[in-house]
Amino acid sequence: MLMITPQQRQVIYRARRGLKELDVFFSPYAKYDYLDAPASEQAAFAALVEQEDPDLLDWFMQVKPVPVEFAALIERMRLSRQREESKG
Repeated sequence: MLMITPQQRQVIYRARRGLKELDVFFSPYAKYDYLDAPASEQAAFAALVEQEDPDLLDWFMQVKPVPVEFAALIERMRLSRQREESKG
């Protein structure tokens, strides 16, 4: 059984944005990929969930360039969303 640390639990909680446009990206990643991700990716996700919703929307909707430190993670989250949609 996978043990979830208090820090991981807090990040998963913070990933619930309450904004559908962002939740479609954050929810599948938090549910299926976050806990299995390497520590460096988990740290990037923890930093990402601390960003403001308007910035996140701009990055996910490709309105503004994604900061280099989040680029690979956001691409992976897009792939998680596509995988989730293909199941449905």
